[in-house]
Amino acid sequence: MSPVIRILARRFGISLIVLVGVSMLIFAIARIIPGDPARIALGPNATAEQVAAIRAEMHLDEGILAQYGYFVRDVLRGDLGTSLYTNRPVTFDIRQFLPATLELVILAGILMVGIGLPLGILAARYRGRWPDHLIRVLTLLTVSAPSFVWAVILMLIFAFYLPLFPVAGRLSDSYDITRVTGFLTVDTILAGNWGAFVDALHHLILPSVALALSGIGQAARLTRANMVETYDKPYIEMAQAYGFFPSRIARSYAFKPSLIPSLTIIGLDFAAMLGNAFLVEAVFAWPGLSRYGVAVILRKDLNAIMGTVLVIALTFIVVNIVVDLLIAFLNPRIRHSTRGAAS
Repeated sequence: MSPVIRILARRFGISLIVLVGVSMLIFAIARIIPGDPARIALGPNATAEQVAAIRAEMHLDEGILAQYGYFVRDVLRGDLGTSLYTNRPVTFDIRQFLPATLELVILAGILMVGIGLPLGILAARYRGRWPDHLIRVLTLLTVSAPSFVWAVILMLIFAFYLPLFPVAGRLSDSYDITRVTGFLTVDTILAGNWGAFVDALHHLILPSVALALSGIGQAARLTRANMVETYDKPYIEMAQAYGFFPSRIARSYAFKPSLIPSLTIIGLDFAAMLGNAFLVEAVFAWPGLSRYGVAVILRKDLNAIMGTVLVIALTFIVVNIVVDLLIAFLNPRIRHSTRGAAS
């Protein structure tokens, strides 16, 4: 068995256990929160018979172990139940709202890596000099304020005082695009409507930047700290003694080993964006899964809560697996140790 397959098999086994544990924990927490979900869904004017019918339909009149058994059975069938908030299947709601959040998170992740890592490299290369001091101050500012604060600041500056970007939504009303994937930047390209593509990207920039700023600062600070430590290694001093260009030393000899410790944190930050995006989505009226998740929690919509939490947990698991594979690819010692264990 190859090392990569062995890593994948081990991670999938651990991930399955984690997913089951998360489902049990959230299932129990959702049912001990005060309030009757059937009464909340039907309103105060509903009769006792109507409430009892909903409770029987959701198996709320049975024990919690029996309820969890019904839940597992339905999940294995691909059925997450009906949302009491939207009166639609939870799977339909997830298909509708998840692409909007993923589109936002993916662009924010690209900005986090594409800006944060170069800033960290630049700060480490010029450590103790003015570029390093400037980058450290800027990154400290970005990590000191939460994403929704940056969302409000960016909206005030670039949507009101300088009306360069739209305030809310994903696409202007003048465009009518057939939803194929749910990713508007992709659907507009599939439709061949480049004006709509530019408009969708225009709507996407401000919320994605607001969501990415704290991650950019975190990635830059981690990369700088790891590269400064790497610059003190003997092989870096040898490369400098041989007269290699500083840019080559930073790119070829210092960055790769410095990236390995940062990947885990960057991966967790990327996955956490999916759950932390709800405030940014609320500020920009972004119809995403995180905003939907907060709405169903406030209404104690049990089926929708479980579906949303499982999707977010699954995202964390997938990102962790990808990060493990990247670390194994970047660090030959992990591959060799895994191969040795296999033999």
